[in-house]
Order: sequence, then C-alpha cells, then structure tokens
Amino acid sequence: MYLFYFFAAVLVFLGYKSLRGGIDYLRFFRSELAAPVSGFSPPASVIAPCRGLDQDLRENLAALFRQNYPRYEIIFVVDEVGDEAAEVIGELIGKQNEREAERRPGKGFLKTPDIFPSVAARLVVAGKARGEGQKVHNLRRAVGEVRSDSEVLVFVDSDARPGPDWLRSLVAPLEDGETGCATGYRWFVPERGGFASHLRAVWNASIASALGSNERKNFCWGGSTAIRTDLFAELEMAEKWRGTLSDDFALTRALHSAGRPIRFVPGCLTASVEDCTFGELLEFTNRQMKITRVYAPHLWKASLIGSLIFTGTFWAGVALLFFISGPAFWITGALLLIVLALGVGKAHLRLKAVKMILRDHQKELNRSFPWQISLWVLTPALYFFNCFSALLSNEILWRGIRYKLESPEETVVMNDDPVKN
Repeated sequence: MYLFYFFAAVLVFLGYKSLRGGIDYLRFFRSELAAPVSGFSPPASVIAPCRGLDQDLRENLAALFRQNYPRYEIIFVVDEVGDEAAEVIGELIGKQNEREAERRPGKGFLKTPDIFPSVAARLVVAGKARGEGQKVHNLRRAVGEVRSDSEVLVFVDSDARPGPDWLRSLVAPLEDGETGCATGYRWFVPERGGFASHLRAVWNASIASALGSNERKNFCWGGSTAIRTDLFAELEMAEKWRGTLSDDFALTRALHSAGRPIRFVPGCLTASVEDCTFGELLEFTNRQMKITRVYAPHLWKASLIGSLIFTGTFWAGVALLFFISGPAFWITGALLLIVLALGVGKAHLRLKAVKMILRDHQKELNRSFPWQISLWVLTPALYFFNCFSALLSNEILWRGIRYKLESPEETVVMNDDPVKN
C-alpha cells in the first residue's frame, strides 16, 4: 500500500503540473488571438504533398485556394500521374484557371460568394522514392520548383483543412528574422464519431497541448509549417532531408542545432476532419511512436516511463478498491478522484482553447466533449502499447508504403502498394 501511495502522490503531482500547463495553454491562446494582426505577407510558396484519397480531400485542398493572402502559389506534388489525388488536384486547378479567366480585363468579376483569390497553382510529379520517405522525396522535388521571388516556404498536409487566415497567420511570425519557423498542429475532428475516432483525437490532443509559448522547446509539424526560403537554403535542409522519413523531426533538429526558435501559432491549429477504424488507430499511433523512437529517443523513453507509471498506478488503485476497506479504501479512492479531477480539468481547458480557433467545427467539438474528458484515462495505456511496439519493431506502414527505419538518416523502402483510402 505504501508503494501505491508513493506512486499515487507522483500522479497527483504530475496531474497538478499538467493542469497548470492547461491554464498556461489557454492563456497563451487568448494572448495570441488578442495580439495585433501583422501585415507581413511576402510572396509565398505553399507545398502540398499528396498520396491517395484522404477523407474529404477535395474540401481540404480547396481550402488552400481560399487564403486571405495577397500573393502566393500552390505546388501540389504526387509520386505518379496515376495517383488518385492527381485527378482531384487537376479539377481544382482547372476550376481555379476558369475563375482567373473571368477576372481578366473586359471579363469583369464573378458574382459568387466563394471567389478564389488570385493564386497560381500547379501539379508536380516527383517519381518514386528510393532510400527515403515518399513524402520527403516529394518535398525535396517540390522545393526545387518554387518561384525565384518566393520568400517563404509553407508546407501543408493533405488531411488538414486550414481556415482562410491560416497562411497569413503562419507567415506573420517570420517578420522577425531571428525566428526559425512558425508552426501549427492538427486537431482530429471525428466526422461521424465512434470509439476509435475519438480515442485517436484524445491521444493526439496530448501532443497538441505540448506546444506553446516556449519557443526553444517547440517542434515543427510538417502539416503546417512556414520557413523563410533563405533560411531553408542556409540550413541546407533539402540535403539534410535526404535519406530521412520524418520531414518535421529533421527540420526541428536542424533548427534547434542552429539555435533558431520555433514559434507555435495557435491560429494555425488545423482541423483534420476524418474517422478511423480501430486498426487504423493502432497503425497511426504505433507509427508515430516508432518514428519518435528513431528521431527523438529521449521523448520515446519519457513516454514509455510516464505511460507505464500512470497505467500501472491508476489501474492498480482501481483494483485495490475491490480488496481493501477502512481508511485505506478512502485514502485510495480520494487519491484516484484527485487524479481524475486534475485530468478532467486539463482536458476541459485544452478543448476550450481549441474551440477558440476551430470556430467552423463548434458542433463537432461540443459533441466530443464527453470523450475528451473521459478517454484521457485510457490514452496512457495506448501510449505504453505504442512505445512497446516501437521497441519490438522499426518497420512502419505509411500510405501503402512499408518502410524500415534504420536510423534518422537511413530509410529503407520495403514495398510500395497503391493507396486506396
């Protein structure tokens, strides 16, 4: 019992720190949203690597054309012409070209409420990757295609659905020349719901809330990152990506090594509107932790130890309640209730902060509230399973391609199957 009390006290302490982190998270969101809007908006190149059909892919990619930004280009990149995403991209580019034609002198303007802003868009075919991740290969190919006058590179994932001010907000922090990059993060928004979809959303939420005001500890998320073109070249990032699988981990390491801060932009939190099966949940979470073990082993170890302590202590306490009585029962129950209250408080604050950004998804976020304040109790067990899986294997399946992660600089492409998702 004394051993349990010791570890339960540790959980209470960690829960208190986590709740304090939730308060800081909400405060940071409020201060950032209240800050004056910067007018910094140099020519930018938005690079969107695609493979296969994400859920609601058309809506996700169409959002890139609707950015409140004066001058930018979109470079879509796929590995082969026959990719299913290429057809969707072609239709969107064709629609954009038709609208631009209507704006030419003498043609006037379309009188529709969803006019696309003036933006150039094109599709690049990168070819198959050899010895590196397909996404990294696509990015390295696309970077070589940007306009010569582009001052900012912006990377976005095809499963993200950014709001109209996303690009302006993401680029604005780069006005400070000392800033390394600006980044957002994903927030899973289950469309139809289901246990697996909500569990993935809660699992991912704990990572989202790790970003904040501490620019030296922040990390890049490849699904929403902006960096100055000259700094990208100075870091020799295209070469440092060679042989890697994780574009964001590699960029984070390069920026930390160069002493460049990473700015998290709450307004660039983007919704990933999709559902998943339980198998897809495990595939996604295992993949994330296997990548983490290779690229950031210290984070993997911390996750392994932390998830083991929480899972072992909390559920041992629940089991003890069936076998003990008297003062020990009440002390154990009180400790568990404190841990639960602290966790529920953190989840509530985190969701409250996110709702300030994802205003177009209020209905879905309100519906997810019971899941957010309850399923966090299960995510440490899932994290432990993911960490243990990463210990047993360094192979992952990502968009139909199986990889073996030999090291941060060495990736083996084991097979490449068509993506039909």
